[in-house]
Amino acid sequence: MKEALSKHLGAAGVLAIGIVLSTWLITGSLQDIKAMERTVQVKGLAEQEVMADTVIWPVFYKDADNNLEALVARVEEKNTAIRAFLTLHGFDEQEMSQATPSIVDKFAQEYGQNERGFRYIAKSGITVFSHEPDKVRQALGKLNTLAKQGIAITQDDYQNRIEYMFTGLNDIKPHMVQEATQKAREVALKFAKDSDSKLGKIKSARQGQFSISDRDSNTPQIKTVRVVTSVEYYLSD
Repeated sequence: MKEALSKHLGAAGVLAIGIVLSTWLITGSLQDIKAMERTVQVKGLAEQEVMADTVIWPVFYKDADNNLEALVARVEEKNTAIRAFLTLHGFDEQEMSQATPSIVDKFAQEYGQNERGFRYIAKSGITVFSHEPDKVRQALGKLNTLAKQGIAITQDDYQNRIEYMFTGLNDIKPHMVQEATQKAREVALKFAKDSDSKLGKIKSARQGQFSISDRDSNTPQIKTVRVVTSVEYYLSD
């Protein structure tokens, strides 16, 4: 009887020691996991200025007359003159696209019947699509040549504004993402130092969308490319 009781007490003791040991191990593991979950979230910005590599230039004008036939003939002459002007400044046929003339009869519109002025108003011109923005900038300085021929190019109209674009984003993406990530790490290192911590591995990272905008309103051919990277790092003591 005593021997059986002794064995029972011994087994219970071993079990108790096992429970205590397991509890200690689990508690230590939980503390380690909790310590690993100390993190810092930072962002890194990369910016780069680039030159536009593509341009859309609407070379449009307006004309008016009371004689529809005379107006149509004059529109054809002006379009021919614009095409000759563009050819002279280095644009080929593949870069030029002639728009269908838009002619409005004001007498056919109820709200315009009492307005004074010409009956017919025409809008026409040629759209240039080129991968050589410099040619457009050079031609812009010679528009007075067309003005002397009675062709006033409309440039203030929002629909006729010149559009400069940058299409080489894929070529600079890797470098910019690397730069943004590096700047994020620099911020994280500074935070870790200030908080008497050590910077650990990356827990998560997210790349933001790239944005392309004009550097300023006076130089739309110069673009600013931006990307922001968000990174979360582990911290340790």
